Amino acid sequence: MSYHHLAVTFGWVAVMLTVSGTAAQFRRVARLSIEGVSLATWTLFVFMGVFWTAYGFDRHSAIIILGSVFSLPFQMAIVFRLRPWRRWRVVARSLAFTLVFCALPVVVWGWPGGVYGTGIVMVVNRAPQLIELVRYPDATGVSVPMWSLGVAGAICWVLYYQNTRLWAALASTACAGLASLSIALLATWRHRQARVGLQAEVAVLFQA
Repeated sequence: MSYHHLAVTFGWVAVMLTVSGTAAQFRRVARLSIEGVSLATWTLFVFMGVFWTAYGFDRHSAIIILGSVFSLPFQMAIVFRLRPWRRWRVVARSLAFTLVFCALPVVVWGWPGGVYGTGIVMVVNRAPQLIELVRYPDATGVSVPMWSLGVAGAICWVLYYQNTRLWAALASTACAGLASLSIALLATWRHRQARVGLQAEVAVLFQA
């Protein structure tokens, strides 16, 4: 198998990991709770999904298109469960942020400029989730598998973009992958804290 075919395989694996990770987060929100899940982060995910779909059409890449299109329904379902109509200012700020850093650079500098701007947005859109995890101990709704799959997916995307020489997409995805890794590690720590606290409560009850 040539390196090109291997890179394409990594691209399709990236699609599967991206969709699987988003589906895992949706299942956790639907089954357990929305506690600890950031509306700003997931609203930006939706807007980024639309942007990457458009970029995929421009690059004639079915891999980029499907990676976004298949994830969008899960992302939108998560946003719906977070009741965005109650916090419409968050949605408005997310939209404005996307237009300024993604759409406007495309108009001024072309797609590479917009993709570099997307890298900024993809890192910033993870910041609210990081802040939620730092500020609040209850991270019940945050799926560690989702963010871990996101990291693995980012690695596969980087390998795919390197072969296709989409350097802006490679740099943006690499930065987003590092931010996702931070969330996965912090969420793991919060879940471990919750388990230890629960075990302590059970021990106190038995002692009583």
